[in-house]
Amino acid sequence: MQSEMPASPTPALPELDSETLAFAGRVFQYARAGHVDELAKLFAQGLPANLLNDKGDSLLMLAAYNGQVETTRLILDNGGDPELSNDRGQTPLAGAAFKGDMALVELLLEKGATIDGTGTGTRTALMTAAMFNRTEMVELLLSKGADPTKRDGNGQSAADLARSMNAADTPFQLEAAERLARLVID
Repeated sequence: MQSEMPASPTPALPELDSETLAFAGRVFQYARAGHVDELAKLFAQGLPANLLNDKGDSLLMLAAYNGQVETTRLILDNGGDPELSNDRGQTPLAGAAFKGDMALVELLLEKGATIDGTGTGTRTALMTAAMFNRTEMVELLLSKGADPTKRDGNGQSAADLARSMNAADTPFQLEAAERLARLVID
């Protein structure tokens, strides 16, 4: 008869004092507000670029979502992972696409973000842009190689998602792109 090994206990996390928690809060605020110089000093001292807050948002996600181009560049240059998604499965590219920030999308793609990346979720940046009727963003993402035929976890395309959100223009824009993609494949 074989006995089972007892499961090893999960190590307890150390208690964080108020000073440490306040410091962490400042670091995430630096990313949101675009405090490049402060973050550069912290990176030089060894701050990890892929630090996450309690919602799973990385420094990069917060900078990209809040339109901080130079802060985003700094984080990427210090090892920030453009594919690191938050607790909702959203990538920094999807966050920038949602906000309609063309410069940030260009930067993230230039620095290695995957055009059809979904992180731990199932929606691409194209799907996000389409849902919120961001026609210029949809055009940019398509021009960079986004796949209009890709489906999310529920089997919906970007055009389907745009229609479900009552987007006025992007469903037609994407249907044309899907027809073109099918012609190229056939």
